[in-house]
Amino acid sequence: MEKNITEISIKSEEKIKKSNFIGNRKKKIINRLSKIKYEEKIVQVKRVTKVVKGGKKLTFRAIVIVGDNIHKVGVGIGRADDINIAIDKAVLNGKKNLINVPLTFKDSIPHVVNASFGACQIMLRPASQGTGVIAGGSVKTVLELAGIKNILAKQFGSNSILNNAKVTILALTFLNEKIELGKYQSNYKKLYYDKIMKKYKNL
Repeated sequence: MEKNITEISIKSEEKIKKSNFIGNRKKKIINRLSKIKYEEKIVQVKRVTKVVKGGKKLTFRAIVIVGDNIHKVGVGIGRADDINIAIDKAVLNGKKNLINVPLTFKDSIPHVVNASFGACQIMLRPASQGTGVIAGGSVKTVLELAGIKNILAKQFGSNSILNNAKVTILALTFLNEKIELGKYQSNYKKLYYDKIMKKYKNL
């Protein structure tokens, strides 16, 4: 009986140590991520209604685009009875849905890409240095927060702010960094790594 009690106590101590280790590790990761500064841009705040059994329920919907201006971007949606809570929810949702965008040494995309989402279609083309971001609306916001500085974008179909932002994210996920880079591939990787390290050297 005493042996069983001692075994249980030893096992419980080991579990506590493991849980403390995992908790400390999570805290370190959270502290590290909190130091990374993401830029947030509110694209739309809209009052929406939902018809329920008791009548119409009024809520607010916020669309926020989150990015680090280097290679990460995401679109977030938040709904709540209060505007500020809806925006906070959208920011958290955007950070959960971040994607990595491969960029060339000219701060453009590696190749031409097309995508469609619902009634929205988009075409993204790489551009030479000094061109700028030739796009409009939520598409431009997504591209700028992704760190793209030279690109040509053309959107077709619906003018929906949310769907245009989503189709841009979808197009960026189709990018392949190995296409049309050729002999510049190793140089691209080095410059890309140096760019990230300059941004996060203080972390």
